[in-house]
Amino acid sequence: MDTLTSGGGSPEAGPGQGEPGPAALSAEAAARDSYGRLLALLAASTSDLAAAEDALGDAFERALRTWPSQGVPGSPDAWLLTVARNRLRDQWKSARSQRTLPLDAGQDALAHIDEIDVDSIPDRRLELMLVCAHPAIDRAVRTPLMLNTVLGFTAEQIGRAFSMPSSAMATRLVRAKKRVKAAGIPFRVPDRADLPARMTSVLEAVYGAYVIDWATGPQARQLPSEALHLAEVLTTLVPGDPEARGLAALIELSAARAPARIDAEGRFVPLADQDPALWNQQLISRAHEHLRAAHARGQLGRFQLEAAIQAVHCARGTEGTTDWPALLSLHRILHAIAPSLGSGVALAAVTAEVDGPAAGLATLDQLVEEAGPNASRFQPARATRAHLLDRLGRKEEAVAAYESAISLTHDTAEREYLKTNERRCLLQSRGY
Repeated sequence: MDTLTSGGGSPEAGPGQGEPGPAALSAEAAARDSYGRLLALLAASTSDLAAAEDALGDAFERALRTWPSQGVPGSPDAWLLTVARNRLRDQWKSARSQRTLPLDAGQDALAHIDEIDVDSIPDRRLELMLVCAHPAIDRAVRTPLMLNTVLGFTAEQIGRAFSMPSSAMATRLVRAKKRVKAAGIPFRVPDRADLPARMTSVLEAVYGAYVIDWATGPQARQLPSEALHLAEVLTTLVPGDPEARGLAALIELSAARAPARIDAEGRFVPLADQDPALWNQQLISRAHEHLRAAHARGQLGRFQLEAAIQAVHCARGTEGTTDWPALLSLHRILHAIAPSLGSGVALAAVTAEVDGPAAGLATLDQLVEEAGPNASRFQPARATRAHLLDRLGRKEEAVAAYESAISLTHDTAEREYLKTNERRCLLQSRGY
């Protein structure tokens, strides 16, 4: 998976400018859209995540070598699944594997590529997520494990989201995958009685996918489709769970604004400057349905609060103004019941809108002091600090803060936005 998303050289390029050709683009699309589903199908019979990942990685590498000359198959997913299964079958035929691993003849029998309809095979990603959330897996690594195996994010991306070095995150993931195999965790949706204990980790993973997708920027994905799909699946699995409903609403409200995040010239557009006419009203309406269903349960939770915050922002499209006092109240409640770096930074930003930038900066500084070293790697804290210093007229300090935020920003459009603000502050600090 990493080889397809690392930005390395492609074996096939378009004419003249080194652009990826149809074969590379098809492989990248399969990696982006089908990796988790294919991995879940491969791992289902043995729960050996490491072997399934190796087999699927080999299949992608073979695709990049052969598709440019032989052409992209009619069903890339079926081709990848077949090649990966054949790789696993070769391992099973070894003397060691014959003694230790059972062969599922129904699922793993040789099949011609043209006979495989991947879309007709049940999607087993949810089972894989619940495997990753099993009590035998360390609680701290459950969400990262789901993000890596089911949703295909790299250790680097996950480490960045968790403010952790990628090497440390990679080590944790390897250990967790070995634990899945060693514990013999059954690959199935657990009984209803066992679901609540695992749902928190599953919801966190889907939320993590949404956060990473959002931070990746709209150049990569116009909508957080995987997170959106999985959130909806969870609402059908546990329709009475208000937090599942809240998470679905949160992702849909955020996704609704995605088309307005970038202007026609590819520049980042802050929320306050977005054109509400570009927002997806169908997604907003669906999100409100989830919020109403969650509210009816009378059990307030983090994701419902975050969704309510997004709903207030989206209300600007119909009311023309943002209700900042209401947002401040919601953010205070959110930070009280689910404190995090993200909730604290958002609280500081909204405090600045209600009580002024000095109050917002004081809130932010207190948060950073309490959070310790982790805060230094959290890009939103750096960007918010730069913005508040800018508003206070402390231009030289703002320049330094913008530089720090830029160094931690991976979205191209947002980097350019921050650089523009940095240049303006630099000129103003010199009297221009």
